[in-house]
Amino acid sequence: MQANKISKQAINFQKMTFENWYKAMTLVQDQAVSTMDKVLDQATWIPEDGRNAIQKMVGAIQDERDRFKSYVDDSFITIEKALAPKPAAKVKKAAN
Repeated sequence: MQANKISKQAINFQKMTFENWYKAMTLVQDQAVSTMDKVLDQATWIPEDGRNAIQKMVGAIQDERDRFKSYVDDSFITIEKALAPKPAAKVKKAAN
């Protein structure tokens, strides 16, 4: 049972590390989007089609980022279920 406890602790550590990394990466990407929006507002020479293409690209990146997180979260759930304690099987006593 000790190995199972150690495995759960390792998985929880990895999950926490991923969550912290994801939050940091999201902040960096969101800040880059904010900066890009400010640049686009000042760049009047960029046509509207170009601006729309950039906005679609940003939206796709954000959607894929969220999809990636959901895949990782689902994987952690699967691992946690595999490490969950199994209920003890009931053994029927034979009648003498």
